[in-house]
Amino acid sequence: MSSNNKFVLDANVFIEAYNRYYSFDIAPSFWNALFEHAKSGNIISIDRVKQEINNFHKDDELSKWINNNFAQWFEPTDKEEVIDTYRKIITWAVNQNQYLDIAKNDFASVADSWLVAFAKTYNFIVVTHEQFNADIKKRIPIPNVCRAFNVQYVNTFEMLRRLNIKLG
Repeated sequence: MSSNNKFVLDANVFIEAYNRYYSFDIAPSFWNALFEHAKSGNIISIDRVKQEINNFHKDDELSKWINNNFAQWFEPTDKEEVIDTYRKIITWAVNQNQYLDIAKNDFASVADSWLVAFAKTYNFIVVTHEQFNADIKKRIPIPNVCRAFNVQYVNTFEMLRRLNIKLG
């Protein structure tokens, strides 16, 4: 593993934390840590993750926090170098016989493919709760793509450890 500790967050990092173990009323220190590490350049996400969160969490506490506190750390994915990597990832996905066509179409339409493209382009570590699954057919998990493109990925807890974040 490289010493790179720059992380790009999947939507499920925000959503799982909000819905479950780090809700704002239970663990405000988690959200403060995300904010502080974003300010110091260790944590970002992408515009398409922000869109997903806003589409599924209209006007709730999570979308308000995202738009009021974290908005500037959602990086655009419309840069030519990201688009070039995205094309390679989509080409790879289409050529994988393992996945059903519906999985390929879904993967091309959601933020996941862009997240991996961004991480690959700029050497970030993807943070996601998705798991590698060698046999899956109905969807294309982020870790499967990360492995194919030699992109590091971790879950939220591993990111917190690597950034030496203590909640308490």
